[in-house]
Amino acid sequence: MAIERLSPPPFELFAFWRTSAAYRVRVALNLKGLAAQERFVDVDAGEQRSETFLKINPLGAVPALVEPGHAPLTRSLAIPEFLDEIAPEPPLLPADAHGRARVRSIALMLAADTHPLVTPRVKRYLTTAGGFDDAAWRDWQTNWFATGLNAVEQRLAADAATGAYCHGDAITIADICLASIPAVMKVFKISVAGVPTIERIVARCETHEAFARADPFKQPGAPKV
Repeated sequence: MAIERLSPPPFELFAFWRTSAAYRVRVALNLKGLAAQERFVDVDAGEQRSETFLKINPLGAVPALVEPGHAPLTRSLAIPEFLDEIAPEPPLLPADAHGRARVRSIALMLAADTHPLVTPRVKRYLTTAGGFDDAAWRDWQTNWFATGLNAVEQRLAADAATGAYCHGDAITIADICLASIPAVMKVFKISVAGVPTIERIVARCETHEAFARADPFKQPGAPKV
């Protein structure tokens, strides 16, 4: 499915190849047909904590979307909603208030309740002050990936509002957030069993060009596989 390219605003996207958060913004940009010049921030080397980057995002986290003349935009849910407002087609949120609340709730289960527990800053703390070795860190990742996905699976499987995608038959921010978790789990070679609804939706997303082009292994800085 070809994506029509719009005349792009002068965006810069500060990102790292494997992060779920950067993946979400890439997918949203792709769905909207918007382009951004990607700036590689080497999270493994600690570049997100450099003086230069902290001026863009004082929290020291990617992604950040920069448009000349405007303050940097951060957070992987705020940026797609911003893109949805400046380029309304295709919409990433339902037209009705209840639908929008449901989509945001599912998205937050993944982007706010699951993903933050497995980020590099958490790993850095647990493997230093927390005394975790590599095996303990992997157990931690697996536990929280499974906890989050099992909760989302239960919600999606039990709700008649779930369709071909998380909410009906159109891609929303919930699907972007959902696909971002398995995309990064593949990087760490972690899998979660017993989530058939999620597997079905993610498989459908992965056939869409906007998601396929956001694959972590296709990004600058990714290792060759």
